[in-house]
Amino acid sequence: MKFLRVHQELVSNPVADIPGAVRNQLDSLKLKVPRGDVGITAGSRGIANIAEITRAAGDWLRDQGARPFLFPAMGSHNGGTAEGQRAMIESLGLTEEAMGMPIRSSMDVVKIGTVSTGDVWMDRYAFESDGVLLINRIKLHTCFAGPVQSGLTKMAVVGMGKTPSATTFHSVATPKMKEMLIEMGQVVLGSGKILAGLAILEDGFDNTAELHAILPGDILKREPELIKRHEHYFPSLPLDEINVLVVDEISKTYSGTGMDTNVIGYRAVRDGEDLTRPIIQQIAALSLSPASHGNAIGVGLADFITRRLRDAIDEQKTFLNSFTTGHMGRVKIPIAFQDDEELFTKITGRFGEGGWMVIPNTLHLETLYVSEDLRPAIEANPICKIDPGPVALAFKDGRHLLKF
Repeated sequence: MKFLRVHQELVSNPVADIPGAVRNQLDSLKLKVPRGDVGITAGSRGIANIAEITRAAGDWLRDQGARPFLFPAMGSHNGGTAEGQRAMIESLGLTEEAMGMPIRSSMDVVKIGTVSTGDVWMDRYAFESDGVLLINRIKLHTCFAGPVQSGLTKMAVVGMGKTPSATTFHSVATPKMKEMLIEMGQVVLGSGKILAGLAILEDGFDNTAELHAILPGDILKREPELIKRHEHYFPSLPLDEINVLVVDEISKTYSGTGMDTNVIGYRAVRDGEDLTRPIIQQIAALSLSPASHGNAIGVGLADFITRRLRDAIDEQKTFLNSFTTGHMGRVKIPIAFQDDEELFTKITGRFGEGGWMVIPNTLHLETLYVSEDLRPAIEANPICKIDPGPVALAFKDGRHLLKF
């Protein structure tokens, strides 16, 4: 079997001076910064340059006379424990030494309000602080579409509210989540505890493209605009019809669902609308990134996996994350082949050698591989370029040797 190596000319717009951009944005708000403890949120996603952005925000707060500290804001992720969540943010480079500020990690929460489906909570350290700076990436949600999706509001609602607020949010039917996010967001953003938000947009190459500092009262108005900006940058697969998609690695650092549902065109949510494109007949996933710390949410989006992915799963962490969301289909474990070689061999024997695509993950789509029969379709895509000569599929110790 042979593949063509393809490069996509995605939208590129990297910020040249990240610390300078952070300072300029925060300066523009002309905030009255409290001379006390100010918390900065830290999530579990693999956001590009998150350590540099967070450090710059902390330095800016300190220059204004505040005492910044970092706290995990990731709902029930990484086992739903203070120790697990601290380990997660440290693995992203957000350590006390690197950030120049303490980390305060706890699963204790304080009730701050009630909405139609339950109570709204806030991390105790955040609640007891003199203010909170929200930092998060703006992107499409993997369960629903709406004016506000993944971003500052979701960080405030689900991330800062730990497991209890995550449960309140996910207790509604999926089509209602967009309304619940706004309803809960109004409670948190109106609590008086949010100092400001710093929204991050990334380009097609996973670079920091834009930074936007926003006053708490403007966050719900600005996020719909930023979602549209995100769509301008968002990378996608170059074809809409694929027989077999092989994803080299899944991870929560690439998407909250391991594989971004907006890329693969499949949400696997029983009570929600699914996506209509692309149409992929079979999906295989080969590895779980160590950065996921064993959380394999999204493994159920695949039809086939390898034994090494299966063995890397921490079922307790994966269960807790999925059980909180209520979407248990996303963690059903598929058939596991011994290794890549057996997986490719068995799948080609059943579904043929045509219509294949191999990608590194669903976040980095600048370089990928397609089977030779897809050349005409790829050549018709104006943002795609094909390397000269096909690449023969080969294996070493059972793992494929395709280089991204």
